[in-house]
Amino acid sequence: MIGAGMGAMATAARLAVAGHRVAVYERTDTYGGAVRRFERDGFSFDTGPGLLTLPAVYRDLFLKTGKEPLEACVELVQVDPSSRHVFADGTRVSLPNASRAGVVAALDEALGSAAGQRWGDFLVRAREAWDRTRRPLLEEPLWPNWSVLAEREPYPAVPHKRLLRTRRATTLAEVAAWELRDPRLAALLESHALAYGLDPRVVPASAAVLPYMEHAFGTWYVHGGVRELARAVYERCVARKVEFVFGAEVTGVLEKDGRAAGVELADGSVAEADFVVAGTAPAVVGRLVRQSVVRPDGGVPAQRGAASRLMVLLALRGPRPEGAAHRTVVHAPDREAELDALFGTAPGADTRPTVTVLRPDDPKLVPDSAHEAVTVTSVVPAQTGRGPEKPDVDRGVEHLIAAAERAVPDLRERLLWHEVRTPADIAGATGAEGGPVPAPALAAGDGGLLHPSNSTGIPGLFTVGGWSHPGGGLAHAGMSGALVAGLIVEGPEFRGSQ
Repeated sequence: MIGAGMGAMATAARLAVAGHRVAVYERTDTYGGAVRRFERDGFSFDTGPGLLTLPAVYRDLFLKTGKEPLEACVELVQVDPSSRHVFADGTRVSLPNASRAGVVAALDEALGSAAGQRWGDFLVRAREAWDRTRRPLLEEPLWPNWSVLAEREPYPAVPHKRLLRTRRATTLAEVAAWELRDPRLAALLESHALAYGLDPRVVPASAAVLPYMEHAFGTWYVHGGVRELARAVYERCVARKVEFVFGAEVTGVLEKDGRAAGVELADGSVAEADFVVAGTAPAVVGRLVRQSVVRPDGGVPAQRGAASRLMVLLALRGPRPEGAAHRTVVHAPDREAELDALFGTAPGADTRPTVTVLRPDDPKLVPDSAHEAVTVTSVVPAQTGRGPEKPDVDRGVEHLIAAAERAVPDLRERLLWHEVRTPADIAGATGAEGGPVPAPALAAGDGGLLHPSNSTGIPGLFTVGGWSHPGGGLAHAGMSGALVAGLIVEGPEFRGSQ
C-alpha cells in the first residue's frame, strides 16, 4: 500500500480482514492524508475536512472489519442547523439538518413566500439524479463503457422558454437561474459546487446531487475533530495486523511478468507484494511506474484544474456564544467576480470570496471554556504559495478574516493569534503538486468530473483515494477503499456492494 490516506487505510483494513498481509508505506510521519490536525496552546484544529456526510460509509467499514461499530470508536454529532447562510444583501437564514419541511419553512421566512417551495421542488429533482447515478458513480467499479455516464445528464431539468425556444438546464448555474430564480437561492445552490472547487457555470446539472446528499443524509461532526475519524480507522487497521511504515517514500513500482510485484523505497530496499495499491495522485503513480497507467486506452483522464483551499485557524479568547451555528457560509459580495477570479477571465484578482466559518461546540478543541477555536476556509487556485512573490495569500487571509466577522462580529477584539494553511501545506500532506483537492465524481459534462478507474493498465496495480473513482471527499475515499478491496478479493468480476 502506497500512502496512508483515508482511502488507502479503508482498503488496508478490508484486505486484512479478508486474509491478506498488508503493509502501508507512508512518506510522511503520520496517517490520514489531508485529514490532519494543528495544535497550539491547548487549541486544536482540523486542517482538512471539518464535517462528514454519508457516515454510513464508515459505519459499513467498521462493521465489516471488526466487532466494534463506528460509534464505539468515535462520537458522531449531527450538526443542527446544518448551516447558516449570510448572503451578499445581508439576508440570513439557518437551514435545519435533514428536514425538507424545516428548510422550506426557513427559506420562505427569510427569502419570501415560494422561495422555500422552489428549493424543495429542486431537491425532489436532485433526488432523481441521485437515484440514477448512485450505484454507477459510488457503489460499483467504473463501467468499461463509462462514456455512457459522461454523455447522459441524469438531472431532470425543468423546460425553460428562452428566445422562442424551449431549453433545459445543462449546468448548475442554469439550474439556479432558470429553476430557482432568486440570486440568494442561486448562491446557496452554487456554494455546494464551489466548496469542491467546481465552477457552477460549467459543472453539469448533475452536481445537484451535492446539496441533496447533505439534505438526505445529514451533516455530521466527529467529536474531537475529523482527525479522530482518521485515528479510529488507523487503529482499526493496526488491530487487524496492518503494518505501517512511516517516513518511507516509495520511489518505484516493481513489475514482474507483466504485473505489479512490489515497491522500491528511497533507502534502496524492496518490498515484494502480490498486489500494489497506490493512494496517490495520478502524476505520482505515473512517475512510480514511468508511464501513465492510470489512463489505459479508452480510459477516463485524470481530473484537471482542481482548486485548492486557503485556511485560517483562529484562536479566540472568550467562550463560544450560546446558539452560534457550527457552520456559517458567508457568500461573496460579487459572485461573478469571484468566479472569474477563480476560474475565468481574471485569475488571481483581488476579490472577496465565499467563506466557510466553522465554530464547533467541542471542549476538546480549546484549553478551557473561556476560549473558542474557529476555522475559516475559502477556495483558491492550486499552487498558491506563501512568500513575497505571492502576496495574494496575505490579501486572501485578510479577506477571510473580514468575511468571518460577519459570522463572528467581535472576532478581532477576541483574536489571540491565527495560523494560515495554504495549498503548499496540502501538497506537503498529500503529495499532490500544487495542493489541489479532488472533487467527487459526477455524471454528464463529457466525463470531465469522472475519475480514473481503480484498476490500471498494469495487472495487480490499483489506485485508491480522491484521485481515482469515485473521487474526492471523506465518504468517497471510504467508498474507493471498498471498491479496491472488492476488486482484489473477488477479482475483475466484482460488481460492487449489493
